[in-house]
Amino acid sequence: MTPTSSLLATFTPTGRLRASINLGNPILAYQGDDGRARGVSVDLAGEVARLLGVELELVVVDAAGKSVDVVASDQADIGFFAIDPVRGANIAFSAAYVLIEGCYLVKEHSPIRANEEVDQAVNRVVVGKGSAYDLFLTRTLQQAQILRSPTSPTVVDTFLQLSAEVAAGVKQQLEAGARRLGGLRLLDGHFMVIQQAMGTPKSRGEEAAAFLGSFVERMKASGFVADALARHRIEGASVAPAAA
Repeated sequence: MTPTSSLLATFTPTGRLRASINLGNPILAYQGDDGRARGVSVDLAGEVARLLGVELELVVVDAAGKSVDVVASDQADIGFFAIDPVRGANIAFSAAYVLIEGCYLVKEHSPIRANEEVDQAVNRVVVGKGSAYDLFLTRTLQQAQILRSPTSPTVVDTFLQLSAEVAAGVKQQLEAGARRLGGLRLLDGHFMVIQQAMGTPKSRGEEAAAFLGSFVERMKASGFVADALARHRIEGASVAPAAA
């Protein structure tokens, strides 16, 4: 894990570690009472900066798609994303460090009772634009229509504003919306499990990608990720298993 001079030059071209932090996923990052970004991803970014011996600079965004764009365009050196083949065109991913459930939300009196009933032509599914759920459902839903809210945190409100049949996203985010607004329920189980990973622009080369991959495995094995989840009182997410 000792960084070489060549790694530092390619990994931190500005002399700082610029980390893209997405506040749209509350399991990984959120705005603290002091207005600063906090969370598991922020803690991991700080540890990478410490190992590299450089200052950390946070590039804070409010949606997953924006975070992808920031890293893919070299405006940040690392980011935190759900692994997806579309995103993999320009970003080199580590193995997953956290697993997160993607679930469906419906109105209390909806006739939909199971995940398998969602993909019907009469249903409109609201999802955060550019999120992992958007990418996954775009590939897998054959009949239901997909509607997109600006960000993942606005999914439940958009779902109600459009009077749609289904909302899709992070389980904890949907649960919070249901508690806040009432008259809503989650379908049992999940429609996907998100593999949340770290990533760096592919243009940084294999050494940078390998360093980030080794870092993630070390953070899982050492208990750092588990401790961060507990410290930030995150429920519903689990530490991913070691990479094969």
